[in-house]
Amino acid sequence: MTSGAVDTSRSAVFLDRDGTINVEKNYLFRVEDFEFIDGVPAAIRRLNRAGLPVVVVTNQSGIARGFYGRSDVETLHRHVDRLLAAAGARIDAWYLCPHLPDNSSAKCDCRKPAPGLLLRASAERGIDLARSWMVGDKLADIRAGLSAGCGSILVKTGYGNAAVAEAMELRVPVVESLVEAVDLVLRQVQD
Repeated sequence: MTSGAVDTSRSAVFLDRDGTINVEKNYLFRVEDFEFIDGVPAAIRRLNRAGLPVVVVTNQSGIARGFYGRSDVETLHRHVDRLLAAAGARIDAWYLCPHLPDNSSAKCDCRKPAPGLLLRASAERGIDLARSWMVGDKLADIRAGLSAGCGSILVKTGYGNAAVAEAMELRVPVVESLVEAVDLVLRQVQD
C-alpha cells in the first residue's frame, strides 16, 4: 500500500471460506481434504471479470487450538489460489482470525461476527464497505458484514440451512450457493 489517503471508492465481495467456497470439513487445513463447492471457481471468475475484488475473511480457531499452524493455512490458501488460477479465477486477498471463539484473555476484534477483518481489508485495500457484500454460510458471517456496513447474503451450503430463519429476520437475502449469490451481486452492480 502506498502512503497517503486511501481511495475507498471500490466495491468488493467478501467471502467466508469453509461452507461457502469449499465443502465444510471441521478444521480443514490439509490440501488433500480441500474440495470446492460446485460452481465456485466459475462464480469467483465472474466476480473477477466484473472488476470486483474478492477477499476471503475466515475464522481459523484451529490455530489457537493447536490443531494446525498458520503456515498450514497459508499452504492451503496457496493451493486454492493455484486451483483457481487454473480455472481463470483468483482471490485478491486472504484475511484470517486465528483466535478462539471466547478468548477472554486476549479479546480480538477480528473473529466474525466482529467486523475487524472486513475493516482491516477496507483500510488496506481501499474498499468502500457501503458498496460491498459479505457472503457466508453462518450468522457470524452475516453479522460481520452488517456490522461493517456491507450488504450480506446467506448461502445455504455448509451450515447455511441452520441460519435461514435468523437471516430472514435480519432481512438478508438467502440463496442456494455462491453461484446464486454472485448472480445477486452482479444484478445489483449493474442497476
